[in-house]
Formats: sequence, C-alpha cells, structure tokens
Amino acid sequence: MPFNSLPFLLLFLPLALGLHALCIARRPGWRVAWLAALSVAFYAWWDLRFVPLLGASVALNWLAGEAWRRSGRGSVLTAAIVLDLGLLGLFKYLGFLAGLVDAATGADIPLVTLALPLGISFFTFQHIAYLVDLRRGTAAPMGLLDYTVYTAFFPRVIAGPLVRPAELLGQLRAPEPASADRSARAVMLLTAGLAKKVFLGDGLGGFVDPVWAAAAAGGQPGAAAAWQATIGYALQLYFDFSGYTDMALGLALLFGIVLPDNFRAPYRAASLQDFWRRWHMTLSRFLRDYLYIPFGGNRHGLPRQILALLATMTLGGLWHGAGLTFVAWGAAHGLALGLHVLWRRAGLSMPEAAGLPATLAFVCLAWVPFRAPDFSTALTVYRGLLGLGADAAGASAAFWPLAAGAAALAILGPTAREAVARAVPHAWAAAATALVLAAILLQVGNDANQAFLYARF
Repeated sequence: MPFNSLPFLLLFLPLALGLHALCIARRPGWRVAWLAALSVAFYAWWDLRFVPLLGASVALNWLAGEAWRRSGRGSVLTAAIVLDLGLLGLFKYLGFLAGLVDAATGADIPLVTLALPLGISFFTFQHIAYLVDLRRGTAAPMGLLDYTVYTAFFPRVIAGPLVRPAELLGQLRAPEPASADRSARAVMLLTAGLAKKVFLGDGLGGFVDPVWAAAAAGGQPGAAAAWQATIGYALQLYFDFSGYTDMALGLALLFGIVLPDNFRAPYRAASLQDFWRRWHMTLSRFLRDYLYIPFGGNRHGLPRQILALLATMTLGGLWHGAGLTFVAWGAAHGLALGLHVLWRRAGLSMPEAAGLPATLAFVCLAWVPFRAPDFSTALTVYRGLLGLGADAAGASAAFWPLAAGAAALAILGPTAREAVARAVPHAWAAAATALVLAAILLQVGNDANQAFLYARF
C-alpha cells in the first residue's frame, strides 16, 4: 500500500487519522498502543507474509535490551546484533554470496533467492541503533509498545528516515500539541512529497527507464540517450526519495511526531563531504556513528582515517543492494572522500563555483553503477556518455525541458520544509495545496504511479 496510491490516501489514512483523534480524545493513554497497531496493520496490508518476522524481530531485540539492562552482559546485545545481521544476510545477501563463491570456486552452487521482507534494511539499522545506544547510555530503555513504534512506525518503516531512540521516545510520551499550523504543515509536506514523486520522479522515470532497459538488454545508447539516462536518473532518484521523505515527515506530523529531515538540497553541495551532509542525512549519521567512528575515524592517523572512510562507504554501498555494482558505488565514494581529506590536509582549496559542478559531475557519474543491474550495462552507458554509441533509441527532446526545470528546483529552489515554513501563514498556500493535491489524486487515479525506488533497498 504505497503512499502514492488511492487506497492509502482515501481509505487507510483518513480512517487512521479519525481513529487516532478519537483515541486522543477518549483514551490518550492508549495512543502508543494505537500507533503500534496502526503500523502493524499498514505493514500487513502491504505484505502479510512478513508480519511474523517483523513481530519476532521487534520482540527479540526488545527482550535483548531488557536482558542486558537486568544482567549487564554485553554478550546479550552482541548476540542480538549478530542475529539481526544474520537475518538481513539470509534474506538480502544469500544469493549474492552464493554467486560470489560460485564465481570464485566454480562449485556450481544452486542460487537461492528469498523474497525480501519490506523495510528489513531500515528496521535492522533501527535495532542496532537502539542496542548500541542502550549500551552507550545515550538511549533510555523503552517499553515494548514504544519499541514497536520506534521500529515499525508506518510513515518511515519502508525507507526511513532512520531515527535515534532518543529522538522518538520523548515524542511518544509527549507528542507535539495539535494545532491548525501543525496540521497545515503536515498536509503541505505530504502534498509536496507526493508532487515531487508523481510529477517529477515518475515523470523523469518515463524517459529514463526505457534507456536503462535497452542498455541492459544489450543496446548501445548514443550520447544523447546516455546523458538522458545519467542526468535523468540522478534527478529521478532525488525527487523519488526526497519525495518519500517529505511524505513521511508530513504523515508523522499528522500523528504528532516530528521526524528528522533527510535531504537538504544535496545537489547544491560544493564538495563530496558536503554532499553526504545533505543526502540521506540520517543514513550518513548512522554510518558515521556506528561504522566510521568505531573503525577509528580521524583519531588514529591519516592512513587509518582513509581506510575507515573506504570501509564505511563500501559497506554503505553494500547495504543498498546485494550486488557488486553497489559495492563499487560505495567504494568510489569512499575513495573520493579519502582524496578530499588528502586535499584538505595538503592545505588546498577549491572555489565554490568550481566545487559545485565538480561534485555534481562525480555524483551523477557514480550513480551509473548504482542504477545499472551489472557492470556490463554500466560500461555500456559510460561508452555512450563518451559518444561511442550510435543507437539513438530512447533519446527524447521532450526530456530536456523537464530535466532543466527539475534541476533548477533541486539546485536553486528551497527544500520542501523551507517552502512549507514560509507558506503556512498564508491563505493562498492552502488553496494551492488543495489544487495540487486534487491534481495528484487525478494522476494517481490513472494508475500512472510507480513504486518508490528506495522500497527495493
């Protein structure tokens, strides 16, 4: 039941909000229990098969936290984290690892592919954050219902944003007070995210996806088609994922929960380090706190720092998908971040006017293996970018006006949260939101909506 579907927008969400309001009015102490039940119902509606897995995962990690709190045995937390990573590996990486062993040994291992539980990458990270923060003393113990909402809160269970336990627990016990401004901000964020997804993300996908499909099937795109596929995918991914985040923030706010922002105009970054402070910000923070710093960070000399960056980003790439192309994407970012550290250590600098296009070019070119199903397809697209292809199939002149407008919005325009903060006091903003929402419902009603890209990770 995606957020950009009529069953969610016209059935699930109004019913959930109505019952939530009734709960607040009649039984405010039941609010957390209702949010937990609502989140499980949402997950079950989307994929009933994995509700037992989600429930067992939540219960076991919560019990591990309770066992550690009573006994003080760190081995309990370690065992729980190993189990979490083992389940993630079983469902997401079993076929990938078998393929690597087969390629290395020629053992002809049967490739087993299991259905991927919805949101398993995200709720696994939530478990790890809770258990590690509990041991560090930066998270307070949660009750089982609180922990269920922390892990599976429906606006963010599919693709984040990732939250720290301390960011959510206080809001479960004392939500942001209901007000007309809060409701207005929530609806505007939801509408802005839907518009980004439906009109820009899906609109760009209509031009981009056929070129990638042709390249994967063995076609050789020409320069125009290859650049269309590369630039278009960079914009498609941004508007699709940031649109999802805006929707998640708006939906959570409707229920009195403020989630952390996940994007701050990343294509406006003047360096790669700045890019990762703006793109998927909650994942960047997780990788920093739970991988980069434990690997040594910048506390043990320059060589250790470079290796920590490379290892962190490579594992971050692997987290996105079970494929060597994702590993290559992460490693490329790790190497580039390492070069950035060396550049700064050498006392060198780069004007923002040069840093912005250089960063944007690297990021867009690095998205090629991230999007490609295999290295062969990635190389095919890179050949096209160099003008070594002759097939013009997929190239469309209609793509460039849409891409230019999307790029201007991504680089120069305000973020959705900034725009909403400025617009809330004005009556015209309410009318504009209503018109945009009506247009979105008409578009979604035509079954033109596509799945969220990050739902597959």
